[in-house]
Amino acid sequence: MSPSTFRSAACLAGIVALVAGCGPRVDPADLVLLNGVVATVDPGNPRAEGVAVRGGRIVAVGTTREMQAYAGERTEVIDLVGRFAMPGFIESHAHFMGVGAARMQLDLVNTTSWDEIVAMVAEAASKAKPGEWITGRGWHQEKWTRPPDPAVEGFPTHELLSRAAPDNPVFLTHASGHASIANAKAMQLAGITRGTPNPRGGEILKDAKGVPIGVFRETGDELVERALRKAREARSAEEVEAELDRQIEMADREFLSKGITTVHDAGASFETVERYKRFAEAGKLGVRLYVMLNESNERLAANAAKYRMVDAADGHLTVRAVKRLADGALGSRGAWLLEPYADAPSTGLNTYPIDRLAETARIAAANDLQLCVHAIGDRANRETLNVFEAAYREAGRKDLRWRVEHAQHIAAADIPRFGALGVIPSMQGIHCTSDAPYVLARLGAARAAEGAYAWRKLIAAGATIANGTDAPVEAVDPLPGYRALVARRQKNGEVFYGDQVLSRDEALAAYTLNGAFAAFEEKAKGSLAPGKYADITILSADITQVPEADIEKVEVLYTIVGGKVLYRK
Repeated sequence: MSPSTFRSAACLAGIVALVAGCGPRVDPADLVLLNGVVATVDPGNPRAEGVAVRGGRIVAVGTTREMQAYAGERTEVIDLVGRFAMPGFIESHAHFMGVGAARMQLDLVNTTSWDEIVAMVAEAASKAKPGEWITGRGWHQEKWTRPPDPAVEGFPTHELLSRAAPDNPVFLTHASGHASIANAKAMQLAGITRGTPNPRGGEILKDAKGVPIGVFRETGDELVERALRKAREARSAEEVEAELDRQIEMADREFLSKGITTVHDAGASFETVERYKRFAEAGKLGVRLYVMLNESNERLAANAAKYRMVDAADGHLTVRAVKRLADGALGSRGAWLLEPYADAPSTGLNTYPIDRLAETARIAAANDLQLCVHAIGDRANRETLNVFEAAYREAGRKDLRWRVEHAQHIAAADIPRFGALGVIPSMQGIHCTSDAPYVLARLGAARAAEGAYAWRKLIAAGATIANGTDAPVEAVDPLPGYRALVARRQKNGEVFYGDQVLSRDEALAAYTLNGAFAAFEEKAKGSLAPGKYADITILSADITQVPEADIEKVEVLYTIVGGKVLYRK
């Protein structure tokens, strides 16, 4: 039955019910959902059959019969026919512009070998003009079916890439965003030679003879990025503006198609915020954005008050957080550890000086900004918690809800500190199953069991976990992440420390209400209750009940933001 056909039937049913005296007359709603399986994530009313929406807000949640009373002549009525409705997914850590940019370059996420990537670059070079940059993102050497040869520390060397595109600079970003590989042409333009020193917080990988292999860890790729930026500066202002706008449009469409209604954007410049504001005020931004500022301490101190905003543009833009990176990624051995890696002599990298992080903390506290720090290794987590604890003590309060982004490997002694300090671990379930194949190699069994992706231990300590994907590091799709939370099952079928799984309801909360809490927005979103934004995702099946193997087969049918259907399958 089509929505329009069903609307007439629903209106008639509502009239009959009113005549029968089943309830008082109510003002018609703009949108009514009926005959569904509704998980509200509201402890006071956990399950329902329908929802009524007026003016972008939920006005009622209840049975189909109760919701029929809200169906008027102009009400859009959607018959769910037993399908599953839930609060819109809240993506608690992603890179919004990065998702858009990833759609405009080589997508290397699903590649299975270095040879496959080289072939993709060769094809791109055959279509490119000489000197035109070829970029891509998503490769991960630990996920290839066979190791590259030759290699250094498991990373490929640039020779094949350089032969595939001798006249085009090539720059390919690792899936984690914490490493990259460039060909000879790109390194030539960047001025990188065997004598080029490592920058602070980064590394230029070299072979046994001291020759750069083309791989860069953490801040090591800054010279290549500088050359890329210089090339892009040759474009006209109109071309630059069009590309940036296109990134927002593509990212917005991608998130909505996956049932996501709010995105926590993990790092944006003031200029990007201005662009978001323009889109939001023009009604061209479908998802709601919660933005973390990524600016220097000096610029932050001077401009924080100007850019801080809450619930602007009808709730589509909030800017009230700051992003910093304390270390790199585990896959690239850039995560900062207390002890050396099990498969390398180093302890990783501190990518942002701790004294400067403490200064950021003071600026954030003074401007009522949430501080969100990327910390993956146990040393990075400990140092971050130390900074937080000192800042809380100085501010004389513990209700700041500061966050550790990722919190992938935590020393046993530091796990209780999350609950004690009220620090939010903003984690990504999908990272657990995605990274598991190499975690044991990096950390060893004892350290992995102690604190790798320790969800249950953190909850037991009183912490509130918010979930996300870190897109474009991982795919935007929340369903694989939900499955990872409830099963921790790797692609080979093995379960990675199954004692740390979440229940289905806990995982749903991590992707909805907990995400709202992590952004001070739990009173406005994250559950389906009267007065909250009508941000709703409709799925083809109940993910809290279907067999684990079927979770990723579930489809997004509708994405509703503020009572408006912005995606319909």
